[in-house]
Amino acid sequence: MSAIWGMSIDPSRRHFLTFLAGSPLLAAAGLDESVFSRLLQASDGPRTRLDDTALQLAQQIRTAGEALDVFDFEPVAKQNIPVAHWGYLATGTDDDATIQANRQGFDRWAMRPRRLIDVSRLDTSVSWFGTKYPTPIIVNPLGSQKAFNPLGEIATARAAKTKDHLMVLSTVATTSIEDAIEARGGPVWFQLYHQSDWAVTKQMVKRVEKAGAPAIAFTVDLLGGSNRETMIREARKDTRTCTKCHLGGAPLPGVSGRVDDRDNRRKPNLVGYQKATPIPEVGTPTWEFIDRLKQSTSMKVLIKGIVTAEDADLAVKHGVDGLFVSNHGGRAENSHRATITSLPEVLLGTERRIPVICDGGFRRGTDVFKAMALGATSIGIGRPYIWGLGAFGQEGVEAVLGLLRKEFEVAMKQSGTRSLADITLKHITPA
Repeated sequence: MSAIWGMSIDPSRRHFLTFLAGSPLLAAAGLDESVFSRLLQASDGPRTRLDDTALQLAQQIRTAGEALDVFDFEPVAKQNIPVAHWGYLATGTDDDATIQANRQGFDRWAMRPRRLIDVSRLDTSVSWFGTKYPTPIIVNPLGSQKAFNPLGEIATARAAKTKDHLMVLSTVATTSIEDAIEARGGPVWFQLYHQSDWAVTKQMVKRVEKAGAPAIAFTVDLLGGSNRETMIREARKDTRTCTKCHLGGAPLPGVSGRVDDRDNRRKPNLVGYQKATPIPEVGTPTWEFIDRLKQSTSMKVLIKGIVTAEDADLAVKHGVDGLFVSNHGGRAENSHRATITSLPEVLLGTERRIPVICDGGFRRGTDVFKAMALGATSIGIGRPYIWGLGAFGQEGVEAVLGLLRKEFEVAMKQSGTRSLADITLKHITPA
């Protein structure tokens, strides 16, 4: 250990560590002063991993209000969340390349700011099936949120209520649709995963409708499964006993990406149904399933996971009420294709006959602006608000939503756009 502490630090880092060592914030944050004192005593030599770790911890935000952007929440959340749970959140499929592609897709578009337009008053509102929201930013479905914070989806729903965002709840949420709607104090949509028994699906749909959900989004991008290597690697590092939550003690869901119905103790939307004569599904769903789903409910039916013009056109022909352009945040197919790249093609396929939501990789207000300029009705976020949840609970989710809305409004003002309708293709250009 003495050899490690014998490594040096450069003058700028020495100055920073000297400031930290004497700061009352050090004690308030619960950090060990000896780490910084011993670093200051270092002699000449290369940087060490321990040195870098100390600096990273010192530079993390300590309250949600300190965040300058949504990325500030990620390292705090990673520190707070168990490693296997973090792997579930962070994973893509295969080498996670499509996660990177989603982010890089925004770099293919540049802004075309307009000047000398009065942007002192903005209207960022959007209406969904008769309900008006002050922002097009949707709190997307993401399962198992109690893996990231004890309140899970309840905290998220309360944040969505405070900030008045549309929220979509996952089939595999750790909170029931009834409790989510109560916490949200308003409509919550439901994301439906395919079940092996149509008799169960019918009961689930009726339950969601009775609870007050106005819309259901059937997810189609995981029907072929996914190879979640990052999730598996991180789970191997977790030394906890997981039998309280997971069958066999190993974190679920598994690599297939399908809902595992063997152990639903923490999935209230998958339990509580009457035993009925099974109606087994034969094969994976086709467009016939969409027809069946629409006939089974008065709720609006959307499809989540459409990325091509052909499928968008078919969706319209089958009477679908809206689409999510989505690759499951890079967790579905490893296409290496960004959703923002797929968006224009999908809109071409719909011929603007139905509304379209785009999700995948949104981290900045400018990302939101570019999607709106391309023609999206709304956009969805996933990991960023979970970073906020894992870091600071409900307050963190609220802060993430607030930052994205603030950045989006700045982008609108800089572009001379006063409403969502004002944002057009003329405000962006290929980079």
